[in-house]
Amino acid sequence: MGLILKIFIFLYLSAGVWCVHQIQWLPCQFTDEHVFINNEGHTETQLIHREAMLQFGQKGDALVNPNAITFLIARSKLDLLRYVEGVEAEQLKCDLYRYSTEGSYVRWPVLGAREYNHWFSCTLRHRGGLFTVTSFLRHPSDEPPPGRQDYHNWSAIADRELLLTTVAVVIKTQTPAVKTRLKFQQKLHCQFDVDHKGAKVTVEWHRQRRGERTKLFSFSRHTGEKQGSGVGLNALAAKDASYTLASTMMSSEGTYICSVSVTPLFASVDINLQIEEPPQVSLSVGPTLSLQEGELQKVVCEANSYYPRDVDIVWYEQDPAVSGTSYPKPLKNIMYSHHKEGQDKTFSLSGFFYLQPSLNDSGKQYTCSVSHQSLKMPIKKLFTLSVEEPRRWMLYLCVGFIVILLLYVKRSYMHSAWRKLAVWMM
Repeated sequence: MGLILKIFIFLYLSAGVWCVHQIQWLPCQFTDEHVFINNEGHTETQLIHREAMLQFGQKGDALVNPNAITFLIARSKLDLLRYVEGVEAEQLKCDLYRYSTEGSYVRWPVLGAREYNHWFSCTLRHRGGLFTVTSFLRHPSDEPPPGRQDYHNWSAIADRELLLTTVAVVIKTQTPAVKTRLKFQQKLHCQFDVDHKGAKVTVEWHRQRRGERTKLFSFSRHTGEKQGSGVGLNALAAKDASYTLASTMMSSEGTYICSVSVTPLFASVDINLQIEEPPQVSLSVGPTLSLQEGELQKVVCEANSYYPRDVDIVWYEQDPAVSGTSYPKPLKNIMYSHHKEGQDKTFSLSGFFYLQPSLNDSGKQYTCSVSHQSLKMPIKKLFTLSVEEPRRWMLYLCVGFIVILLLYVKRSYMHSAWRKLAVWMM
């Protein structure tokens, strides 16, 4: 009995902790629209930012902020909170907008739905960039469908109005911003759900790059027609519309749009993909550079095969022999080559200087530091300088030559003298 009681207490406390961390409401910015005909006869839209609350519960619940517009999300088949589990309310940014069905009015196929609905889009973004969730909130109306575009006659929403809604469609990405390397397989996450079975869903992927929009994939559940590749149909049946790039290239960069349409709604999430290739750094000298005093040497630090173009190359000088703490000092006489672009569209750059040391420079360390946005820490390469006195080999060579010459002259002179002596004695 004691064990059962402990288990019950544990479950009760666990449920209590879960309830404490469950998000009950979120402050939101509601962007309202005032559409009118201007003096020139053109349709103009004025955006109005209003304070709103997104509250989760049921009809009749007490309002968290009675002074704000409240979008009360009643429980339905789609639970919006399931898509933001594990985060605190402070980590979410909430935006609400009116949504126009562009003159398409159909009865939403769920139990109890009415002929006409007011639609709102709700986007929840993680402030740390972990995910983006967009949903459609359905607010039933007793009014008949308007005979023209709904935005021409938006229903007014009072400052303290309560709008009872349910979630009809959800689309989410866990990869709103992606940084990847060249020739890597990359998965772009996208999942969705609809509040009723058998929905005639169309899923599409597009890439937007330098003003050009390219369709990558499309699938219509209504017709069964499929175009393109990158999305598995088995995964799609499980509401996973993630797109896989087999091998990234420079042309893979851009904004990827995952979209889901269910008449009369069209939902999408954007995924920004950026290529980052870290530099390969090398020095033109080895770990130790030996020079004679006064000898001139060009020292080059090369950063190769990086992307994007911006890179920072800095040379530092440090003398460990100096008493006390010796900090590296940046060299000022650094020169740089022009950026070179390779066949794979990566870049290369070199930073170099000319070294003409004295004997006092022996033992100094020179460090090349390369910084790039693909690196968490700069790449550093260093060498130690060793300076020797000039070798006097020319002097030694001259002295040796003179000695040999003198010995040769002496030998020739002695040989000539012996010949003369021999002739005289005869």
